[in-house]
Amino acid sequence: MTKIIIGEDCGNSPKNLLVQKLTIAFAKGDSKHILGSVTDDIRWNIVGDELIQGKKNLAQALQQRKASKAAELTVHHISTHGRSGAANGTIKFNNGKTRAFCDVYEFKDTKGSSVKEITSYLIEME
Repeated sequence: MTKIIIGEDCGNSPKNLLVQKLTIAFAKGDSKHILGSVTDDIRWNIVGDELIQGKKNLAQALQQRKASKAAELTVHHISTHGRSGAANGTIKFNNGKTRAFCDVYEFKDTKGSSVKEITSYLIEME
């Protein structure tokens, strides 16, 4: 089970809640929620690692990552405005490793009902 720690200001708007739920879904390996929240032509750029394009490829990538669920997720901040949003924090894994992250989201439209692009910045911590 993943321990979730969320900053107080993270859920103060519908788009912030979408980003919050997606961030938690990635940490828990909840591919059903993730795939239901993105467009068919989703692009996920994990900077310096890989670019995943399309919902089918995203589903495959999530399946490959399923074994690396987080032991603990801490979300420090979530901010959204217009067609974009971002979340940052840390993820601790069962193997003892910790990563700092910042995920930048581009929504399909200003309503923020689905995500069409994610850019992830990950830093291994000691």
